[in-house]
Amino acid sequence: MPNQHALTDADLLAAYAPPSGPFVRFNFVSSLDGAATVDGVSAALGGEADSRLFALLRWHADVVLIGAGTLRAEGYEGDLVDAAARQWRADRGLPAHPGIAVISGELQIEADSDFFVHAPVRPVLLTTTAAASSERAERLAEQADIVAVGETITPAGILAACADRSWQRIHAEGGPHVLGTFIDADAVDSFCLTLAPWLTGGQASRIATSRDSSLRRLALHQVLVDGDELLLEYRRASHEGALPRP
Repeated sequence: MPNQHALTDADLLAAYAPPSGPFVRFNFVSSLDGAATVDGVSAALGGEADSRLFALLRWHADVVLIGAGTLRAEGYEGDLVDAAARQWRADRGLPAHPGIAVISGELQIEADSDFFVHAPVRPVLLTTTAAASSERAERLAEQADIVAVGETITPAGILAACADRSWQRIHAEGGPHVLGTFIDADAVDSFCLTLAPWLTGGQASRIATSRDSSLRRLALHQVLVDGDELLLEYRRASHEGALPRP
């Protein structure tokens, strides 16, 4: 089992490179007993290895996709990638920064939040047709592009909006409701999970929640270890085998 600590950033970038064409990847961390957060945020669960991979996975992304709840809980102020990532992306003909798209059914986001003030690129807010014509949308339009994806927000509508912007490599970071709806729609191509060595108990949410239960089988693509953390990637069977394991 490869040790992540022994792999260079270049090794990890090669191992996690997406195949050509549209590709939807989710990245989450979980405690051993299935908690997605501690005190409402996921950062408390992951260690150094998780943080390293969390940052590197963005290097490949055309867009980082998050739900409004994750935005409020985790912040997302400032650059999504560092200077080394920007140079790596430029060397490969990619924009220096990936896009940032936020899913928000009611646009309950403050227009003067640090997220907008310090965003390295103009954010895109994916919302409903009704919300896109609301007064909230008018206020937020100075800070972001407002995109209606349908009468309701669905993965199909989200992916269509991304395709309109030529965003193929979609890197989603939460939250549980976003992952749950993509599972229901069978729209997850890659699932990266850091299994953190903690038991939490309590009432923390799972990493995926949705109205319906769905059973979607993925194929194990790779396993890395770093100390007591396991870093797993599963892929849709049609993508398995496209890349060598490290």
